[in-house]
Amino acid sequence: MATLIAPKYFSPVEDAENIKNSCLGWGTDEKAIISILGHRNATQRKLIRLAYEEIYNEDLIHQLNSELSGDFESAISQWTLDPADRDAVLANNALKASTPDYRVIVEIACVQSAEDLLAVKRAYRFRFKHSLEEDVASSTTGDIRKLLVAIVSAYRYEGDEIDENTAIFEANILHDAVKGKAFNHEEIIRVFSTRSKPQLIATLNRYRDIHATSITKGLMEDSADEYLAALRTVIRCIRDPKKYYAKVLRNAMNAVGIDRDALSRVIVTRAEKDLKEIMELYLKRNNISLEEAVNKDIGGDYKAFILALLGSDEPMDLKD
Repeated sequence: MATLIAPKYFSPVEDAENIKNSCLGWGTDEKAIISILGHRNATQRKLIRLAYEEIYNEDLIHQLNSELSGDFESAISQWTLDPADRDAVLANNALKASTPDYRVIVEIACVQSAEDLLAVKRAYRFRFKHSLEEDVASSTTGDIRKLLVAIVSAYRYEGDEIDENTAIFEANILHDAVKGKAFNHEEIIRVFSTRSKPQLIATLNRYRDIHATSITKGLMEDSADEYLAALRTVIRCIRDPKKYYAKVLRNAMNAVGIDRDALSRVIVTRAEKDLKEIMELYLKRNNISLEEAVNKDIGGDYKAFILALLGSDEPMDLKD
């Protein structure tokens, strides 16, 4: 379930005007911006952007970028983009970083539906004038290139049907490759980049049933190997994306200095989808709610915006 709290009725013109007014004068009224954009769904935000451009002949995101700064500006700009365009920007930022974050590419390719991934690739091509596949290939080498190009090029079947015989057959293929430490075997990449998610889950279940272990345990050979790390991320995103995202949030909050890029990415991309369930998993694993952790460890307008997306606008009173 979503955590976003948005009104059923709203006026995009009134919202656009109020955002503009919050940017006038000596300072920016960040609270006003949060109270509007932090409570509007994707369709509503798109209408606000259209109204803003029509009234002021200016792009709303450009206005926000000029008025805001830091993690708050980055998060609210991502939030205001159309979802497919946002994912395209996230993918490009991940690939162009000094240390590329391949998790972002895997999340987009393996959590999204086939149609959503296609929309992201179209948005990427329109915005950056190359294909996502092209930039993934030029930013990677070796086995990780083969894996990432394969998964972003995929158009998976979306049906629920599974073939048990195929699941057993491919579970054994995967086991033989893992047992022989042929982690880069073309069959591993073929299976994980072409099969539907239900079929892959069936294969992973048969792997565990037949061989009394999970495939991810067999892929822990070298924890520093980028390819193996990416392959484990592919498996986790397909098998249980909510559990995967809860772990990303846990690692982000426990990182030295807090990984705000990862925190923003998960909350901004899941707030209208399944963030409530992700937060429940976070609570079970960490014995502290995500709202409490954010309220305790983050401050300023960034915290206020994140809490709005979590459905908890007001800072909570924490016990010592």
